[in-house]
Amino acid sequence: MQDKQIRDLIDAEKKRQAEGLELIPSENYVSGDVLTAMGSVFTNKYSEGYPGKRYYGGQENTDILENLAIERAKELFGADHANVQPHSGAPANIAVYQAWLEPGDTVMAMKLDHGGHLTHGHPITSSAKLYNFVRYGIKDVETGEIDYEQMRSVALKEKPKIILAGFSGYPRSLDYQKFKDIADECGAVLMADMAHIAGLIAGKVLPNPLDFGFHIMTTTTHKTLRGPRGGMVLSQGKVSNPLRSLEKTVENLPTLIDREIFPGFQGGPHMHTIAAKAVSFREALQPEFKTYARQILDNASRLADELQKQGFKLVTNGTDNHMIMIDMPASFKDVNGRQAQDILDKVGLNANCNAIPEDKLPPYRPSGLRIGTPAITTRGLKEKDMVLVAKWMKQAIQDRKDDAKLASLAAEIKQFALKFPLPS
Repeated sequence: MQDKQIRDLIDAEKKRQAEGLELIPSENYVSGDVLTAMGSVFTNKYSEGYPGKRYYGGQENTDILENLAIERAKELFGADHANVQPHSGAPANIAVYQAWLEPGDTVMAMKLDHGGHLTHGHPITSSAKLYNFVRYGIKDVETGEIDYEQMRSVALKEKPKIILAGFSGYPRSLDYQKFKDIADECGAVLMADMAHIAGLIAGKVLPNPLDFGFHIMTTTTHKTLRGPRGGMVLSQGKVSNPLRSLEKTVENLPTLIDREIFPGFQGGPHMHTIAAKAVSFREALQPEFKTYARQILDNASRLADELQKQGFKLVTNGTDNHMIMIDMPASFKDVNGRQAQDILDKVGLNANCNAIPEDKLPPYRPSGLRIGTPAITTRGLKEKDMVLVAKWMKQAIQDRKDDAKLASLAAEIKQFALKFPLPS
């Protein structure tokens, strides 16, 4: 690369990733094949439209590529239809809203401080300005049980057009059958935002919402799925003729969603990213991906146990997925989630602060710390290594005011991390 400034930054980031341990649950490492596809000549091609219905010439390879990505995605998740063009998870969610809703319509989603995502109706987002969001949440913070009776009561009263199952900060499992029962009773479309756990669904270690009658599933393609940064919408039902006018019926959802992604919300797809998505879908279809997904859960369970032994207070007292939420003030009275994130950064343990249920602190310096095991599992860490990770986290927090001890700990973690090379 001739651009020395950018080359040096790439080298510095590679070094940072190799010498530390990535504990942020929404991050992962892609394979060399995914990186190669991302950097391919497909980035040169503009491909507005869909396979067989493009607005530019020269599409003989892009059409095959996108169809391949679609077929692999459908096989991976058991869906009738897949749209692989969304640039990320947020555009995927917004496209679904726009496909099914009119301004002012109601969506039911998880409370944001209980684990919901910004695109599930945070007041600062464009979605919240267009649509009316009502909430469900955790009944018992010690177990993480969702208050399904409250959900049913609110749904019957508010009559949401969409009930959304999904989260970005919830360490337990959702009861998809209860979502289905409530949606059927109030006449709502069922949408699952599985951005965080798509890889665990693909790896067959967590249940698939589509198997419970959900109409739509959105996801990112990175995180546990271990592909490029991008998004996708999966749905049940066949695509109709996209050129004729369609009513907003459940049967027409796949076509309505396609229309909202293009031309409704996005322009041309990023074909180099779709190439990388196709590669990652093929990787996720291999038997070894199931082993990887199981190891994510085993590592998370063990790490949660070890953290509790070290005196950390966990939200819901454990995890059913890849994610662990820590109540920092309840663990160390004078440390909030933001401070814990900054302390761990100094020693090469990357985590991220996050709100917890009924958080009394503001979003930028919340009480919670969110960690997870997808990336360290990709690196090859196993359950026995979780003992060290938990011990190092406790040590960093305890020695936070001692620069010499933090430097020594950082050197120890670096030496350990270098034993587990990046996959790419």
